Parts: sequence; C-alpha cells; structure tokens
Amino acid sequence: MNIYKDYIQEIEERKGQGLHPKPIDGGELLSEIIVQIKDLNNEYRADSLNFFIYNVVPGTTPAATLKASFLKEIVLGQSVVAEITPAFALELLSHMKGGTSIEVLLDLALGNDVAIAKDAAEVLKTQVFLYEADTDRLEAAFKSGNGIAKEILKSYANAEFFTKLPEIAEEIKIVTFIAGEGDISTDLLSPGNQAHSRSDRELHGKCLISPEAQDEIKALQAQHLDKSVMLIAEKGTMGVGSSRMSGVNNVALWTGKQASPYVPFVNFAPIVAGTNGISPIFLTTVDVTGGIGLDLKNWVKKLDENGTVLRNESGDPILEQVYSVATGTVLTINTKTKKLYNGEKELIDISQAFTPQKIEFIKAGGSYAIVFGKKLQTFASKTLGIDIVPVFAPSKEVSIEGQGLTAVEKIFNRNAVGSTPGKVLHAGSDVRVEVNIVGSQDTTGLMTSQELESMAATVISPIVDGAYQSGCHTASVWDNKSKANIPRLMKFMNDFGLITARDPKGVYHAMTDVIHKVLNDITVNEWAIIIGGDSHTRMSKGVAFGADSGTVALALATGEASMPIPESVKVTFKGEMKGYMDFRDVVHATQSQMLKTFGGENVFQGRIIEVHLGTLNADQAFTFTDWTAEMKAKASICISEDYTLIESLEIAKGRIQIMIDKGMDNKNEVLKGLIAIADKRIAEIISGEKPALRPDANAKYYVEVVVDLDQIAEPMIADPDVNNADVSKRYTHDTIRPLSFYGGVKKVDLGFIGSCMVHKGDMKILAHMLKNIDEQEGKVEFKAPLVVAPPTYNIVDELKAEGDWEILQKYSGFEFDDNLPKAAARTSYENMLYLERPGCNLCMGNQEKAAKGDTVMATSTRLFQGRVVEDTEGKKGESLLSSTPVVVLSTILGRTPTIEEYKTAVEGINLTKFAPSHKLLVK
Repeated sequence: MNIYKDYIQEIEERKGQGLHPKPIDGGELLSEIIVQIKDLNNEYRADSLNFFIYNVVPGTTPAATLKASFLKEIVLGQSVVAEITPAFALELLSHMKGGTSIEVLLDLALGNDVAIAKDAAEVLKTQVFLYEADTDRLEAAFKSGNGIAKEILKSYANAEFFTKLPEIAEEIKIVTFIAGEGDISTDLLSPGNQAHSRSDRELHGKCLISPEAQDEIKALQAQHLDKSVMLIAEKGTMGVGSSRMSGVNNVALWTGKQASPYVPFVNFAPIVAGTNGISPIFLTTVDVTGGIGLDLKNWVKKLDENGTVLRNESGDPILEQVYSVATGTVLTINTKTKKLYNGEKELIDISQAFTPQKIEFIKAGGSYAIVFGKKLQTFASKTLGIDIVPVFAPSKEVSIEGQGLTAVEKIFNRNAVGSTPGKVLHAGSDVRVEVNIVGSQDTTGLMTSQELESMAATVISPIVDGAYQSGCHTASVWDNKSKANIPRLMKFMNDFGLITARDPKGVYHAMTDVIHKVLNDITVNEWAIIIGGDSHTRMSKGVAFGADSGTVALALATGEASMPIPESVKVTFKGEMKGYMDFRDVVHATQSQMLKTFGGENVFQGRIIEVHLGTLNADQAFTFTDWTAEMKAKASICISEDYTLIESLEIAKGRIQIMIDKGMDNKNEVLKGLIAIADKRIAEIISGEKPALRPDANAKYYVEVVVDLDQIAEPMIADPDVNNADVSKRYTHDTIRPLSFYGGVKKVDLGFIGSCMVHKGDMKILAHMLKNIDEQEGKVEFKAPLVVAPPTYNIVDELKAEGDWEILQKYSGFEFDDNLPKAAARTSYENMLYLERPGCNLCMGNQEKAAKGDTVMATSTRLFQGRVVEDTEGKKGESLLSSTPVVVLSTILGRTPTIEEYKTAVEGINLTKFAPSHKLLVK
C-alpha cells in the first residue's frame, strides 16, 4: 500500500501546481492498482480503475507490460471486471500501440478460441509497431496453415492499417497567434533551463512561451471552438536552433489534438508557421507528430520601379506586408487546392506543406506510422509471395542524365534503400537511407527513451555501426534532478545497446564529453550518415543531421531515416589568412560575406553546405561544420584531402581506443568495430582503391560561395544586436561585426570558452596567452570572470601530458573535481578563471548561466535571448560570439580590446590557421 499512498500524496502535491496525476510507468505501482481493482470492496477501487484505464504510459514500460497482461486475462475470461468488458479490453490494447500489447494480441489471435482470435485479429490489423519477434510469429503461424495469420498478413499487404484511416479534412480552419517577432528559437517553446521536466509532459507544457501567452491561446480556443490555433514567427523563421521535440510536444499539448483518450498528455497535429517558414530540423519534428508547417511569405522585400531592393539606413532590405496574420486572424487551409485563404481571398500557395508524403504523415498521425507501415507491408507481401500493392505515395526520384553528383548526393546514393535499383538520384529525391552513427544527448534522451518505449523497441538495430548516449548537457551541476534522471537514462540506453557516457554499473569514470565531439570521433567513414538529438550534430566527416528525439529513436530502432536529398551550396576559399587571425574568424566571415554577396538572402538556409576545407583535420574543421547550424543549413559536408582525412581518422582511432581502455565498449564490441572500419577506410585511401570523398566536377549546386580570406582583416564577432529597432533583427546569427566596431570600449561582464566550438588548440591558445600576459605584466589579473569548459576529458588528459593544463591550473581560482561535483548552479562569479568540468556549461543554459543583464563574450554558438544570459528590467543580457583569443583578452581588460591590443596579445601564439587547398577537390 505504501507505493499507492505515495502516489496519492504526489497527486495532492501536483494539484497545488495545477497538475493532473503523473502518468504511471512503474510496474510496482500498477501491480498494486490491479490488486485493488480485483478487490471489489477496496476503498481505492474506483480511483484505481480510473488510473488503470486512463493514466498508464503505453509501449514497453513495466506498467504497460502489466496492463497488457491483465487485459489479456479479461479477454480470456480469467479475470472479470464489470467496468472493463472483453471488447473494451481489446479496445484498450489497440491504444497501447506496441510492445507487450502486440505480444498479447498475437497470443489471442493465434489462440484456440476462434471468436476471440477473430476479434483480436481485427485489432492487430490496425497496428504497425511490430518487430522481428512479432513478424516471425506471424510468418511461422501462416506457414503452419493458420487461417487467421493469413488474414492478418493479407490486411497488412493491403496496408489496411493506413487505407482505412479517415482522409484528412479538405478544409482546416485556423486562428492565428503571433508567438514572437523575428526568428523563434525552440528555446521559447521549450526552454533549456526546464530540460529536467521534459519527460513529464504536462509539467513541461507550462513553460511554453509564457503564462500570458498560454492565457491568450486559451482565450482564442474558447472564442473559436471549431478552429486550431496556429503559432507564428512573424517576420522570421519558426523553430531555429534545435529540433526540440519537447517544443513540438508543448505546442501540440496546447494547440493540437489528443492522440488517445487512454494516453494522457500525448497530443499530435500542431500547426506552426513562419514568415520565412520552419527551420529544417524543427520541421522534421513537426512531421513526426503529424503536424503542419507553413511558409507564409507574408512579408517581402520592397522594390523600386526598376525592381531593385530598397534598403534602410542600416543597409537591410525594407519589408512590406503582403497580408496580415495578426493574432486572432481567421484563416482556412485547403488541403485539396493546397492554398491558404482569408475568407474567399487566396493568400498563398502552401503546396510544400502538403506533398504526398506529408499528407500521409498527417493522415497517419505522424511519420513513425508510415515508416513502420511500409516495412510491415513489405514483410507481409514477401511472406505471402505477392507483389507490393501501390498504396503509399511513390518516393520522388529525381535523376538528371549527364549531371554529376554533389558530395551529399553521393552519400545518399550509397546508403539508399528501397529506391529503384541502379537509378542515380539527385537533389529533390525522397530517400530512405541506412544510418551509420546515432547520438542521443541527455536532456532529450529521456524523451528518446520514451519514444523507444512507445514504439516498442527493445534493442538497437544491428545495421547501426555505433551509437552514443551523452552526459554533456547536464555536466555542470550534479543536482537532485540530474541524480534522478541521468542514471535511469544511462541504464536504459546501455541496455538498449548504446555506448553510454556513464556506466550504470559504475566501473568506468563518468564521462561528460560534449556529444558532438564524441560523435565526430566515432564517425570513422566520411561516407557515413549520422543522426543526432541536437542541432549541432554536424560532423566534419560524413553528413550529419540534427534531429528530434523521436527521429533519433527511429534511427536507433530501425537503422534508417527518411528525407529528401537537399540541395547543396559549395563553399570554397581564396586568398591568404592573416597571421594574427583565428579560424573562428573565417567561419564568421563566411556567413558575413555570403549575406553581402546575395543581398541579405541566406542561401545556406535549408541546404547542405559543402565546404572545401581540404587541409584542416577533423578537430579543427569541426569549428566550421558546427557553426552551420547557426547558418540555418540543413547539414554540412567537409571535403578533405586524402592525407588530411587519414590524419583525422588516426586521431579518431586513438580516442576510440581510449574509450575502449576505459571499459566503455559493450558486449557487441561496437567501439572495436569502429576501429576496424577506420583501418579499412585508411587502407582504401592509401592504396588508391577509394580516395577521400569528392563531388563530381559536373555536379550542380544551388549557388557557389567563394570566401575571400584577404578581406578578413580583424576578428569577427556574431552580435545578438539586442537593441536593434527592428525586433526581427535581434538575436539572429546574421549580424557579424568586426572587432573595431566596438571601439575598445564595450564593457564585457563575463567570458566563456567552451562547448562544441572549441578544440584542443583553443585550450592551448588560452594557456599561452595567460603565460604571455604574466611575462609581460608580471601577473595575470582578470577584470571579468572567465569560465572555461574543455570539450572532452581526452583533451584535458592531452593538455596535462603537454604541460598546458598546469598553466591553466596556475591562473585558475576554481578547478572541477569529479569526486565532488557541484550540487547547485552558480548564481554569481568572481573575477577569476573557472576551470569547469568538460561539457556544455553556459552554452546549454539549462544549469549554469551568466548573471542577468550581463554582456558575455563567448566561443559558444548560442546568442538567443535568455539562453546564456537573461535580461534584467534595466538591461538586456547579450551573448557575443567570438574566437578564443578575443574572449581571453576581453576578460583580462573587462572590455572589448582594440585591434592593436589584440594583435599584441596574440603575437607568437599558434592560432588555428587555415590555407585553402591547392588541389582541385573534385572527382
């Protein structure tokens, strides 16, 4: 009784927060509840029935297993519950979607009671989340002459689980809600500092935008009962920064439809929009939930009579409104004409939101059902020995005779499955591909584990080369929330087959290395496709796609992903990098020069950036590929020279071996297998059998961008421009300014060196700058705090071996101690150097933060409002992004340095250099 009473007490506590009972996933609690249901005189029986029917998490949770088993007893008449008839028990099983519920339905359908078997078969025909163990049972029963099994297989072969679903409505009435002006970060929909609550969907839903916004949404819903509320990024892009499945979940919770009356707080079909559309990886998340994402184009650049873009005093294009979507505007989406209307007036074509594939996602309630459904249909047809009935929209196959392939087109063609054999596919093709490497990070990992449970997956797909569960987003503070969530996550993922940062058995040292850095190391083939639960899943080997927690789960469970082949933008370099510049400045200048060249149009958005770095190894090149998330690119590919790639693979092998030596490999020897893949790839390059990946000379690009290194004369800073009169221009990554803009007088309150944008060389730059300052000034004195978070423990170990860590220790006022990790986040900082634990730290914004209203100079990638630093009433917090030497000098001076001060400070220091390749990196 204690567990049940604890649950009741928790319910009372949640009532005080305006929350309903937490959904049940534990077997021990549900076991007590079932006992109380069976006891007709139990005082808690009525509530227990309610909890059992309406408040159990489905899938493979212990509670779901018990629920399915008890429902089986009811169907068979072994247990009698007046309130749950056998027919109702089957209905409840149908809503559980997978795991033990499928096992139970198969038991019933293949059992001896013909009437029960037929009823169970009808339910099974609606299910799609079947795995090999389930399909093997069906196949065996069919081959042994079981008529019910044959009937089920025929239904699957005809895809009745899809064809019998209602068609999507021809007209969808919506009422608009402006969620914000300018780009809307997913941080607004699901703040990073609330990451701990993401697995508690109702609680996490309370952090959507603001309480005031939530009240407005409720008021709109009350006023427009027959309409869906559409969240809009006015004059911007919706969902920039990350996929953030929790963001879509929150939007769906507030504005979508309930997925099942028997599954609490799981909604689907949200509708979102942006003047400039939806960020690519966020749009994937919308598809997962069967939602709709619209590109409104309701503001356009104003032209003069000659067609020239008119600009304001700042040089930015002047925008004019084509039509209004102000909050409360009633619009109609017509899914047949694929147009958006205001009354009878046609506003815009929205056909991109209603491709045949997207219509299937909407009809099925999400993309998972389609992915699993196609596999199920293929299995059934093969088992029956019949051709596949053309039910689903055929994949779009674009093949242009005589046209070569870009790097991404080559990778997709190599990894494609299910496409026409021998057909060469170009950009625009819809492709199902095998995934080689998968990454799950710790603040979305709990949702990924929930997704895996909901799709009834229990083990990683055997075709995945390697997968990793990180601990970096919760590395800074080992608080009670982390202690409750992270060990549970690590055990689940370790059992599932991933390499985990923390060992559930406690044998090897907990590793909080930044996920992107680890994935960059374990990617040992530049032909690989990588899926990771973070927008910065952008490797400098292979092509990597940041994804929502659900797509990560799908990749782990099936080893596959589906998407169109994106267009590519080719980036090459000319000129010579000045000796006092750092490669980070080249990265920022690339964005700045691109925007200038194309009149403010971001040609990178939604496309692949194919960057021809050639001579930079994977560690250093990662600084560029990582930043492409902020360029709003779909992904990036780094083209390397042969021997640069070999150097990168040797570095990766060494780091994987360290992981093996720590005891991190699993029973399948995944890490050992990755070293074998790397050895094979190196041998292929050396022998000339298969040189480093190159695009074809006659490949076609959307555009080509040539970055002129000669133009980069001083450090470049990405500025959030927090006081721009045009709100839509604030907090974008497109305002890139030279150091001299600040005149050496802008106050800097805190510096941060860390996250995925730095490598070992940055730590060495920091050490050498401090040593030089000490020699020049006789001391090192900080006029602003400097927080340093190395990306990985490997880097710390290498710095220790090379003597640089000792220098950092000498000048630090705090050094992390893994034996005594911080239990609470910092609320204030002293003017000193903090050597923090490897991990994301300030960049993530969910644990550590700068003081409110601070001006932060950081090597980070994040400058969104409230991410690294929050506002005060009197001053906006701002996070300026720059190179390591600029950050160091800014904290020593307490202000931005002049260009002369900067040049003096970096003299004689080995900054990250880059020289364009002299080789033509094409095939």
